[in-house]
Parts: sequence; structure tokens; C-alpha cells
Amino acid sequence: MCEILYSPWRLKYVLSEKDNKCILCITPSEENDKKHLILYRTTLSFVIMNTYPYNNGHLMVVPNNHVPALNNLSKQELYDLFETVQLCEKVINKVYSPDGTNIGLNLGKAAGAGVDEHLHVHIVPRWSGDVSFMTSTAGTRVIPESFDRAFKMLKEQFDNEKPKK
Repeated sequence: MCEILYSPWRLKYVLSEKDNKCILCITPSEENDKKHLILYRTTLSFVIMNTYPYNNGHLMVVPNNHVPALNNLSKQELYDLFETVQLCEKVINKVYSPDGTNIGLNLGKAAGAGVDEHLHVHIVPRWSGDVSFMTSTAGTRVIPESFDRAFKMLKEQFDNEKPKK
């Protein structure tokens, strides 16, 4: 059986005019993290909320290094990236208690990458029956949680999980 995940609400983003700047390379100073929905940083990567989410708590882990593919990362960057993905899974499980989680990469436009020149990993919490009739019949996704509330809850959990120095 083949299940298909449709996300027609993302078409607006896909078709929108983009400037030449990589939106994932704009690494604002930490005092602007809340504005840019950045929840957590390491020296080599950061965690950001997806502004076009598939579900509540949809996060992305982004290496600081602007590269299009995994084989362009050093071993240290790769380890940091996936250690941070692992942390995201832990945080999402504590904050949302999902029934499952999708973790993945879309490498290249043909693979569905909205930003294909800068590698990033998606972490999407999933619940049984999380696609409602609105998605199925109206092509509209209902995300019942505000970005402010999600940011507050996730940021608090990331802060609790930070390794103590």
C-alpha cells in the first residue's frame, strides 16, 4: 500500500518569488532568535521552527555551513547535525508526545527541497489521524497551535536539555 502525503498549503511558498539570499544562511544574532524562531544552537548547527509546518512542532536542523548535500559536511559537522536531530526527537517527544515522528532530508529540487542549496533535516511529529477533512477536502491544513506558544514550550524544553558546562 502506498500512502501519499499531500501538502497543497505549501504551494504558496513553493511558487513565491525568492530573492537570491539563502534564508538558512541568515544567521541572526542570538538576541533575534525568537524573532527568527531559532530554538537551539551548537557551534556547527541550529534548530529552527518551520514557518510552513506540516504539523505542530515541525522543526528543522540546519548546519551553519552552506552546503547542498551530506557528503559536503565534515565528519564533525555530520555528527553535530545528527546529534542535534536526536535532541530534537527527544524534545518533541517530551513536549508533544506524538504517536510517531518523520525525520528526513529533501536533497535537491526534484526531491522536494524548498531550499535546495542549503541542507537541512526536517523533524515532524505525527499523530494517528493528524490529516483532517480540511486537508483532504479543502487543501487547507489546520495547525491548532500558535508559533508563540510552540516556541515558548519548545524553547523551555531545549533549555532544560542543554548540556551543562
